[in-house]
Amino acid sequence: MSDDLGRYADYEPDGGGWGTVARVAGTIAMIVVLFGGAYWGVRKLADTVSDAITPSDETLVAPGLPVQVDIPIGASAGEIGSALAEAGVVSSSADFERAVRAQRATDRLQAGVYEMETGMEVDEVIALLVEGPAQADIFRITVIEGLRVDQTLASLARQTEYDEDAFAEALLDGSVTSDLLQDEAVSLTDWEGLLFPDTYEVTSDYTPAQILQVLATTTDRRVAGIDWTRLEDAGYTSYDGLVIASLIEREVRVDAERPLVASVIMNRLEDGMLLQIDATVVYAVGGGVEVLTADDLAIDSPYNTYLYSGLPPTPISGVRLASLVAAADWADTDFLFYVLTSEEGTHSFTNDYDEFLGFVDQARADGIIP
Repeated sequence: MSDDLGRYADYEPDGGGWGTVARVAGTIAMIVVLFGGAYWGVRKLADTVSDAITPSDETLVAPGLPVQVDIPIGASAGEIGSALAEAGVVSSSADFERAVRAQRATDRLQAGVYEMETGMEVDEVIALLVEGPAQADIFRITVIEGLRVDQTLASLARQTEYDEDAFAEALLDGSVTSDLLQDEAVSLTDWEGLLFPDTYEVTSDYTPAQILQVLATTTDRRVAGIDWTRLEDAGYTSYDGLVIASLIEREVRVDAERPLVASVIMNRLEDGMLLQIDATVVYAVGGGVEVLTADDLAIDSPYNTYLYSGLPPTPISGVRLASLVAAADWADTDFLFYVLTSEEGTHSFTNDYDEFLGFVDQARADGIIP
């Protein structure tokens, strides 16, 4: 390369120095034009690409129009800004996002349904989202222990604006779920015992499915919170424990006797005896029975524990926590029989059949049982 430079070191084109200057100036001008055109072309292309990637969300919307905006849980500031811009609440999602960052409010924006207006100030919108959505009226519903599922739905209908059919539909169309549901629910019986009796706070905008889900989830948590090791060691499941708890619930009024009645149930199961629990027959005949007849005791139903051995196929009522605890850890007794023997609701227990018959005779003589 050094040889080529030396060859042209003393070269002077025709036309003298001014011609050289003019040609040099022309060359420079051409370079400027070329590079300038290239710059503006690249700039134009960049703007076009930028517009394609991040299109403007500024739209002309009449201000002051009421709109409802639903902000989902976990939405980012950018996603919220896009929803607001699409609804016309703010003119630019980018401006909204920048304002959120400037106010360090990213982690304080709350999900929910908001009543807003088009053309609001960004700071005003952020203040609303930080405050959170307006709460619907809160009220209490109470479900007592020992109810069948149909009775539970009737109770809910009396305490809300929904009818029983709306609650039944929610249980049967898959809207409500439970870890304890044995199979896909085809009848209300499949939901027996899975709606926990308690007092709950709900809002006026809760749907039947949402109300029922609260009850079902509470049952799941209550059952999951019990140590079922002893029952499982005996060959039963936590769902069986829920069935046993429902038998206890329907038979016992005094908490201290729950583990005792549980022991009778477990002893009879272990010995292969029929449970012969009156409450299961009452369930089989559809409830509303105060005194069981011979015909009632002969009803052909898997819930009739005078005819069928083992546990009923489902719980027979909703249960309280004390009944669950008793089903999981029953008293260590040899009792096989019990009978109601006081007006306070207490029972007498024995493992001797003749003594049991004596308890029955005395209870009848005292007018405790028919």
